[in-house]
Amino acid sequence: MEKIKTSKTGIFSGSFNPIHIGHLALTNYLCEYEGLDEVWFMVSPQNPLKTKTELWSDELRLQLVELSISDYPRFRASDFEFHLPRPSYSVYTLEKLREAYPDREFHFIIGSDNWAHFDRWYQSERIIKENQIIIYPRPGFPVKEEELPETVRLVHSPVFEISSTFIREALDAGKDIRYFLHPKVWEVIKNLRNT
Repeated sequence: MEKIKTSKTGIFSGSFNPIHIGHLALTNYLCEYEGLDEVWFMVSPQNPLKTKTELWSDELRLQLVELSISDYPRFRASDFEFHLPRPSYSVYTLEKLREAYPDREFHFIIGSDNWAHFDRWYQSERIIKENQIIIYPRPGFPVKEEELPETVRLVHSPVFEISSTFIREALDAGKDIRYFLHPKVWEVIKNLRNT
């Protein structure tokens, strides 16, 4: 009997406040060059550590993700964490994903900046033991590949020095930064700013 191929699904979790071309280019690279069949953009709900004023609404952030990925069939927007107890810890999100989708092989995607202090994450050792982790490079946060655990791998993707903070600050300053955002996202944001 032929074995059914397991779908390799990347989990890219974040605030996406808002999603920008750096997010899209990175995950596009992971699908085309690093063996992932698809990437799910896991939009994180309101984080208790972030003030409500700096975080756009859950619904708007999810909508902007959906708009920006609609033309690429290997991307999917997910509100999975919206339905989990808060605060949402990655260890529990990944556990619930494995339970809900046993046919998928999940790969948790994080930046090397997060890997630098991963030991401070809630139940970090369990995350490493139970999950495949992909680290992508971030400026100023080198990774010693030879010291990585068996379940963790570093990819040599292009480095994108764009942050959502930069995007928000530019928008607040009235800058026209349309090429930093997906065209559909730019249109929505522009219309919101003009109302």
